[in-house]
Amino acid sequence: MPDLDAQKTRIVVADDHAILRESLALLLGTQPDFEVEGTASNGQDALEMVQRTHPDVLVLDLFMPNFDGFEVLRTLDRTGNRVATVVLTASESETDYAQVVRLGARGLVMKGDGPHSLFQAIRTVADGELAFSDDLARQVVTTLANDARAPYGQHQGSLHRLSERERQIAYAVARGMKNRDIADQLHISENTVKRHLQSIFGKTGSRDRLELAVMALNEAGKAA
Repeated sequence: MPDLDAQKTRIVVADDHAILRESLALLLGTQPDFEVEGTASNGQDALEMVQRTHPDVLVLDLFMPNFDGFEVLRTLDRTGNRVATVVLTASESETDYAQVVRLGARGLVMKGDGPHSLFQAIRTVADGELAFSDDLARQVVTTLANDARAPYGQHQGSLHRLSERERQIAYAVARGMKNRDIADQLHISENTVKRHLQSIFGKTGSRDRLELAVMALNEAGKAA
C-alpha cells in the first residue's frame, strides 16, 4: 500500500499577519495532497524553517519584518537553498513582480485571489513549472531576456547542443506553455516532455524552466 504522506507536497507558510498566517495553514491543511510543515512570522524565521525542514514549496509574503520576502529569496539563492516559492502579495507593482522572479520565485498569487488560485499555484511550482498569469509570464520573461543586468542575462549557456525536438520544447517553454500543452502539440506523452526537459537542463546549464525560457528568447532574438 503506497505511503500517502510521502506523496504530499510539504509547505512552509511565511506571513507576518497572525490571522492570515494561521488561516492559510488551516486552509492548506484541508487539501489531501498538502502537508503544512510550519509557519513563520518574519523573514529570519522563514529562512531558518526552510533550512531546517527543506519543504517542497514556500508560500512567502513580500513585506515582513526581519528580512522581507525579497531578502529571503536573495538569501536562499545565495546559500544554495532555493525552494519552489509562491509569493503571496497585495502589491500591484510590476517592478516588484519582476524582482521576485529575478530572485527565484516561481509563482505569484494576489491576496485578493480565491483559495483555488493558491492551491493551483502550489501544485504547479511543486511540479517544476511556473505559476504566473499568461500576461505576467510573458512580460517578466521578456524583461529578463532584454535586461543585460539580470543574472539570467549573464547566463552563458546556449541551445546549440540541443536536438531538434529539444529545441522545439525549449521554444515552447519560452512561450509559457505547460508540459501538458507541449505534449499535446507535439503528440508525445507528458512524461516524455519531462524527460526531454531534464536533458535540456543538463545540456544548457539552465537551473529551471525560467532560465531556459530566457535563454531561448535570447537565441531567438539573435537569429531574428
